[in-house]
Amino acid sequence: MLFEDIIILDHNFELQTGMNLITNGDKITYIGKELPDNYEGDIYNGKNKVILPGFFNTHCHIPMTLLRGYGEGLPLQRWLFEKMFPFEAKLTPEDCYWGSLLGAMEMIKSGVVSYTDMYFNIENIVLATKASGLKANISHGTSENSNISNFKDLIAYKDTERMIEMLRNENDSIKIDIGLHAEYTSNESLIRQVAEYAKDKNLIVHTHVSETKSEHENCKEKYGLSPLAYFEKCGLLENPVIAAHCVWIEEEDFNIIKRNKVTPVHCVSSNLKLGSGFAPIKQMLDKGIQLGLGTDGASSNNNLNMLEEIHLASLVNKGVNRDPQFMSPKEIIRIATLNGALSQGRGDTGCIKMGNKADIIVFDMDKPHLQPVFDVLSNIVYSASAEDICLTMIDGEIVYKDGVFTNVDSEKIIYQANIIKDRILSELS
Repeated sequence: MLFEDIIILDHNFELQTGMNLITNGDKITYIGKELPDNYEGDIYNGKNKVILPGFFNTHCHIPMTLLRGYGEGLPLQRWLFEKMFPFEAKLTPEDCYWGSLLGAMEMIKSGVVSYTDMYFNIENIVLATKASGLKANISHGTSENSNISNFKDLIAYKDTERMIEMLRNENDSIKIDIGLHAEYTSNESLIRQVAEYAKDKNLIVHTHVSETKSEHENCKEKYGLSPLAYFEKCGLLENPVIAAHCVWIEEEDFNIIKRNKVTPVHCVSSNLKLGSGFAPIKQMLDKGIQLGLGTDGASSNNNLNMLEEIHLASLVNKGVNRDPQFMSPKEIIRIATLNGALSQGRGDTGCIKMGNKADIIVFDMDKPHLQPVFDVLSNIVYSASAEDICLTMIDGEIVYKDGVFTNVDSEKIIYQANIIKDRILSELS
């Protein structure tokens, strides 16, 4: 496909006008002012349109779209143990498939091309993700089981092994990570076993870190160490680690993150809604830490709209730091794109350049709320909504265009989600 006479956010995250971009197969094969000779293929009119690299949602629990709005108004620990865990215990593998498709539609519509997920029934999440056209890093969240002491006897290990084997001969659009739910749902032996397994299999570790003050302080009371310091002691951070939240980290934690392969993930909507607090984002960025951006699950956000996450992260961090120049549009877009790609071990995407994967989104700027245009990126970050994304392309395949999903049946998915909700509520009553 040729995107003709269009604005492009280039690999330096600078805007270029009057550009032409060609995709061939799953890659970007041409970017330039001049139209190439003898082009044969589809042509997309770029008038009043802008190409950005697609977004990377680096912390999600995609089947939890099925719990959207359930258990409102509770602090994290009560929310988890009184509402989330009992509801989740009723979810079947097929339920997770439909919930994942529902979440996939929501993400694709808001410009997401890949996401990082931790949940269970991961085979069904993999199948739904493949059906939607999304890319993903998927892990089964490992938690302590008082009846099982060996990690290799846990379902999380067996699921991970099975998915690695199932995807062995496929392309890397879906990667399998290893999940460790959190310090407070683990013990030292389990953490060490997960650390060794990740090292042996060369896997990224996905975990929750210092989401609440009580979680952080309780860990210090038990071990005399913060959760990150405890994870470092157990060898977990010898692997690439995606650490969701990091709201209550302290001074030494910044050094731990910096000297290890840790990507903290800012989940601003979820942290605000659950009253967890404000992550120290300025300190992270000042220290040169690679930060990711994530929605968390739709049960605590309550949506998977990455554009809303971008908007809110930029505004909240200006307010918290009393600095209107902090978290500029260019900076937050880089965090939501290139940083996310790197955290997933994807070095061939996350920015617009020749040879990269054709993971791109197109904004239609011909809208009242996006005009006039003094600064294109500012309009996108502060004024745009998901409805302004008119095309999402992943690995060169159009998965969403002008309000239509090309791979999935949206009406059927929404119908199935409501059937599941009604069934589980009747079982819990």
